[in-house]
Amino acid sequence: MSMVKYIGVRFKKVGKIYYFSPGDMQIPLGSKVIVETVRGVECGEVVLVDKEMEEKKLSAPLKSVIRIADQNDMETIERNKQKEKEAFAICQEKIKKHGLKMDLVDVECTFDNNKLLFYFTAESRVDFRELVKDLASVFRTRIELRQIGVRDEAKMLGGLGICGQPFCCSRFLGDFQPVSVKMAKEQSLSLNPAKLSGTCGRLMCCLKYENEAYEELLKTTPKIGAYVKTAEGKGVVTDVNLLTGTLKVRPDKSDNIITVNKNDVELIKDSVIRIDKNELRALKQLEDK
Repeated sequence: MSMVKYIGVRFKKVGKIYYFSPGDMQIPLGSKVIVETVRGVECGEVVLVDKEMEEKKLSAPLKSVIRIADQNDMETIERNKQKEKEAFAICQEKIKKHGLKMDLVDVECTFDNNKLLFYFTAESRVDFRELVKDLASVFRTRIELRQIGVRDEAKMLGGLGICGQPFCCSRFLGDFQPVSVKMAKEQSLSLNPAKLSGTCGRLMCCLKYENEAYEELLKTTPKIGAYVKTAEGKGVVTDVNLLTGTLKVRPDKSDNIITVNKNDVELIKDSVIRIDKNELRALKQLEDK
């Protein structure tokens, strides 16, 4: 079994990790390295070292690290950062000049200075062809404008969530996980858009964190509307606390609601979790990227 040695490199503070071959170099964790990517030559931070995988698992041969970044490379990075700030200000002026309905979010300059990428948000498609020509005449390099969603905007800009902590997306989430209204319903959360949405205006990413645990609990817990048999007779479940495993049941022959443990009832017919159509229609936009 042939094994391939690799390192993991990240090009943004919180972004995807890409794999490269270190060759014969001993590269410490946290080092800056120069590598070749589909965007050109880039500088990234080493976040994984001394890793191996089976060669057959590779979809394509790993590209080798060109070198560990030296002082000249670090100076290039600083110059590029300054260029990004200048490009941001100039692009904003050009957007205003062309009367385009778009909001500039960020600018990236590739390490080899071969391309400037402008990230923006807009409510609809924008014809920015004239803007690209204008920017190309100023910077004399390749220009790329990329429309992003509000989640990506929040990830780039950062900020504080309603929990008081920095946004998860800008702190540690490499990729966005799909989040749905169904997850909120299964966790017995109030389907209130103001309470379920993050600063980006979409469903909070943290709904995903405990979802697997709730799904497991739902497999062994009667749902609201389920018909069960208790020590006091048969009845309908009117309320469920998944975490404590307690149920509130309305017996057939009594109007008094009783509280029982899920382990003390016999399930006759389970129910399903339903989302009202009007609720779903009001919340569906929160799922969009």
